[in-house]
Amino acid sequence: MLMFVSMQSFAYHNLAGGPIIVNGEELDKHQGRALLILYGQIPAGNYWYDPTSGLWGRVGGPGDGQLLPNMGIGGKLDPGASGGDTDVFVNGREIHIQELNRLQELYGEVQPGRYWMNARLVGGREGEPAIFNLNAATGNQTAGYNQNTAGGGLMSDGSCAGYLHPEGATVLTGNC
Repeated sequence: MLMFVSMQSFAYHNLAGGPIIVNGEELDKHQGRALLILYGQIPAGNYWYDPTSGLWGRVGGPGDGQLLPNMGIGGKLDPGASGGDTDVFVNGREIHIQELNRLQELYGEVQPGRYWMNARLVGGREGEPAIFNLNAATGNQTAGYNQNTAGGGLMSDGSCAGYLHPEGATVLTGNC
């Protein structure tokens, strides 16, 4: 995993050919290095990232996974980032048809509207209490994770996230 940091533009580029853009903003070298340490090499491309839930995907597409929430990367999440035409918005993003189809498989009918969802994948209609739990609906009862990386350990329980340095330093964020 060879990486190249352009010192002229202070932008993060990988050797595979180009920048990593998140919510319309190119990652700087510090953000790129942080993501490399946390998640390994990320292919160059144009991505959306929901800082509330941690969900991410390629612009124009559905969610591809979940990162730590509130990482402070990229610009503001664009409502049309997923290319959705579903009238179902989660944390301000209109979800992709593939995401809507999956929700319909899990819950049956999904009403158009605006919803919130946190990093535990629990959510509801904006301004109202929780009405769904994607972890429970999919049989994934572990709301958090514990992952070892070359640069240290990562953990989250969905409301508290942390980094554990191999030499003992710890950083926690969220509702710990």
